[in-house]
Amino acid sequence: MKFGLRGVRTLLRSLGNPHFRFPSIHVAGTNGKGSTASMLAAMFSAAGYKTGLYTSPHLLDYRERIRINGRMIPSGDVVRLSASLKNEIEKNRATFFEATTAMAFQFFADSQVEMAIVETGLGGRLDATNVLRPVTTAITCVGLEHTDLLGDTLKKIASEKAGIIKKGIPCVSGVASRQAENVIRRVCLKQGSVFVSHRAARTAIKKSTLENIVIDVRTPQIELQDLRVSLAGDIQARNVAVALLTLHLACSRSSMHVSNDHIRDGLSRIQELSGLQARLSVLKRRPLILADTAHNPQAISILMKSLTQLGIRKVDLVFGVAKDKDYTSMVRAVRKLVRRVLVVSAKTDRALRGGQLEAEFKRNDVPAELAGTVAQGVKSALQSADKSIPILVTGSNFVVGEALAFLEGRKYLTINQ
Repeated sequence: MKFGLRGVRTLLRSLGNPHFRFPSIHVAGTNGKGSTASMLAAMFSAAGYKTGLYTSPHLLDYRERIRINGRMIPSGDVVRLSASLKNEIEKNRATFFEATTAMAFQFFADSQVEMAIVETGLGGRLDATNVLRPVTTAITCVGLEHTDLLGDTLKKIASEKAGIIKKGIPCVSGVASRQAENVIRRVCLKQGSVFVSHRAARTAIKKSTLENIVIDVRTPQIELQDLRVSLAGDIQARNVAVALLTLHLACSRSSMHVSNDHIRDGLSRIQELSGLQARLSVLKRRPLILADTAHNPQAISILMKSLTQLGIRKVDLVFGVAKDKDYTSMVRAVRKLVRRVLVVSAKTDRALRGGQLEAEFKRNDVPAELAGTVAQGVKSALQSADKSIPILVTGSNFVVGEALAFLEGRKYLTINQ
């Protein structure tokens, strides 16, 4: 991994700077950026616009990262674009993420997308995606993650995320911490950029199930009642607020128009129109298997709160984490809802050894056993499933990806990105 924009700029220059040939919205945040970006993509797609979406990491297929109107980039285009970048990649020792970002931007330009929603990879200021000239930016939340790279306080991490704010370009913030929010406000003031807080929108949750939430929402521009959002978890209401405020800004700064009907349609079909997966998603009904890509303490805490709000009191947990995560905090966050834990290790050198994780659960008086691979863990959970207790797969994108592959009978190719 390397930070900085020099490498990606060199690749993009060799392609004729394709990232300047389409309008974009740039989304950063510790958690929630994937859901928010997918909401935006779904609403623009529902309005009939050719909409690009760039996210990371993928779960099963590399092509998940680069989509237009929910459809993955064709394999032939991956081959073509890889070939066109090969010499520059080798000459400049470009990273996997730099090369993928350049490929995405070239594909969006070639396809003449009318809007591209681009999620940062890590941080913001020095992230390879931060070469864009977006119409607006959004920062969904700030939490303590990648502290060795981004800083060990909310203020420092907020400053890195706020690095996507460009001169005169407005920014929408979904950040709850006043301390972190103030950092973003100051950057906006310095850049002459309008700052919009998620608090400018009001949401009220009327119904919450594993299939969706139904909310009333009011922003300075619109008021919608009984808005169905095809994602589970009450936290999605805040993501909707950020997405709608960002949408309004983007439309006001362009000739694009997304009607209330388009908003309803898009938010009711987020997965279909964006390709989003594994956000408190149902993988199997009998027995009930849920999956979520929560991979840091803040995300795990939000997930546990969402389960409680849905009336789920206990889960059998298939759990594995990357070794650079604060797994002790993650264990503490899940312990109250866990009947038992099947500790797994994903097939990546980034995975924490199962023995360390098992010991941490036992220190917290949580019944845990080593299950080996993710596939073995899911199989073991299914063999001893209690129909009244859901199985939850979480802790790492790698773990969720391997679980999906096992349940769908697909091959899984591990990468460390």
